[in-house]
Amino acid sequence: MSKIVVLPHDQLLPEGAVVDAKSGESICEVLLRHDIEIEHACEMSCACTTCHVIIREGYDSLPEADELEEDYLDKAWGLEPESRLSCQAKVADEDLVVEIPKYTINHARE
Repeated sequence: MSKIVVLPHDQLLPEGAVVDAKSGESICEVLLRHDIEIEHACEMSCACTTCHVIIREGYDSLPEADELEEDYLDKAWGLEPESRLSCQAKVADEDLVVEIPKYTINHARE
């Protein structure tokens, strides 16, 4: 079992968190299971960018993003080279450090 360290986020998680993750689970599934309310407007179907996260440590342990995820990532707010959609990034056997960006482009929530 791996650990995901979620860095502090002003609104969602001011103190940050460390949670357990099973290999093969998406980062989004793990966070939601631990009551971390990351946005996921498309219900984890890879049709938006609201669950965008930045992998600060452990990025190379994740399976590569497919073309559809890459296309959506191009639209994400605050895109960085280590950005992933948390609904598509499956946890492997390595611990991760994840940052949830301050903003999303979720027009329904704004």
